[in-house]
Amino acid sequence: MISIGLDIGSVAAKGIMLDSSRQYSVMIPTGWSPRDAGRQLINRLLDSSGYNEVEVDSITVTGYGRIAIKQAARSVTEIRCHARGVAEICPGVSTIIDIGGQDSKVIHIDESGRVLDFAMNDKCAAGTGKFLQVMANALEIDVSELGEAEDLNTKVSINSMCTVFAESEIVGLFARGTPKGGIIAGLHQSVGKRVGSMAKRLGVKEQVAFTGGVAQNQGIRRALEQELGCRIIVPEVCQFTGALGAALIGRE
Repeated sequence: MISIGLDIGSVAAKGIMLDSSRQYSVMIPTGWSPRDAGRQLINRLLDSSGYNEVEVDSITVTGYGRIAIKQAARSVTEIRCHARGVAEICPGVSTIIDIGGQDSKVIHIDESGRVLDFAMNDKCAAGTGKFLQVMANALEIDVSELGEAEDLNTKVSINSMCTVFAESEIVGLFARGTPKGGIIAGLHQSVGKRVGSMAKRLGVKEQVAFTGGVAQNQGIRRALEQELGCRIIVPEVCQFTGALGAALIGRE
């Protein structure tokens, strides 16, 4: 059976194709049109695999733009897809922390990937990829460089988690000559506290996996581990767990 899973996020769109023995993956910027991004993902997966679209048995979509993908036979919630994807690649994980472009989630799962409970912040940008993007712009650094740029020896506290106020606070610190690395370390700590508090309210069950684009930021991972007091696993395909879960659910 040939199954495609699409995860159309607010920033990046990810696609995975599964056949009987292989896996193909593609990631592109979502851009202004989730529908176009979904079409591009399908075309690129077909090109890389050599299959024709008529040979595909199932297309399942999840994520922010899932309602725009007309080629999909079904749409599934991000919560369920991340749970299924993580269970496949990280057996034994009980808690998932996922930080995407516009929301952050904590999910409890069983060994089969069934969702037992979850908490989600999708009302405020604090603790999301968008929050980090705004702060990176204020610091005149690419968001992908934040993790390596932090300096724990000069860390300062960031008191506001409101995106507007935090940006103003960071601009002020930067203008006063506060080391950029120290500001970034404080920023990571504030995100760790915000997301960690949500995780602790739900309850943290080890093992813990960290997924989403923000999981590539080693400073956020460090801050979360410090806040939660446990080791956190970052899957190699941390950005593709939603697409993988969608493909597996479609195949099953």
